[in-house]
Amino acid sequence: MSTASYPAAQHPYGLPMGTVRGFMSLLICSFFWIFLLLPDSSGLPHTAPLGHFFLLTLVFMAFASHQHTNSPEGSEFLPWIIRIVFVFGSIGVVGYTAYAHPDRLATRLTPNASELGQWPVLLGTLSAGFAVGLLSRKLMGRNNNLFMTIRGWTGVIASLLLIAETVFQFAIRPSLSEPPSDAAMKVWEGVIIAFVSAYFGTRV
Repeated sequence: MSTASYPAAQHPYGLPMGTVRGFMSLLICSFFWIFLLLPDSSGLPHTAPLGHFFLLTLVFMAFASHQHTNSPEGSEFLPWIIRIVFVFGSIGVVGYTAYAHPDRLATRLTPNASELGQWPVLLGTLSAGFAVGLLSRKLMGRNNNLFMTIRGWTGVIASLLLIAETVFQFAIRPSLSEPPSDAAMKVWEGVIIAFVSAYFGTRV
């Protein structure tokens, strides 16, 4: 009786499975951590951008769908460290904010009512990006060289976009005399959501 052999799964950059998603999840969550910890005099809006709440759904999905593997390519120690930082970092920030500034939790973690009309577009962008990533894996195959290249670069671009968003929102935007228009920010949010959700789609 013959047994079929399959190529070994290759994860992005040779890292253990879940590491890149974990890093992105930390970037997404750290945005909310910083947002909660900044003083009221920071000059930032009182609520987090609506697009970041959609990104947060990807974090919960990745956290819930993590699977154990016995892959010889590397230990899962690093992904578990990231998960521990995610859990205890979130507990620490939320706990401190609830104790020291209880009003911030309700205020800063409630989407701006004026942005709620954008949710169909943001949801569509999230769904489309995720679907493109998932379909590309289904059509090309998980271990296809072209697919792995696309997946790797998608992860790089998505990570850089998340870092750029954090730097812009907390370091650059408060000092601008004329902040970007709402339309420009929505396009920017859409680009971030599209790339991040596409990468998560390739890893399902």
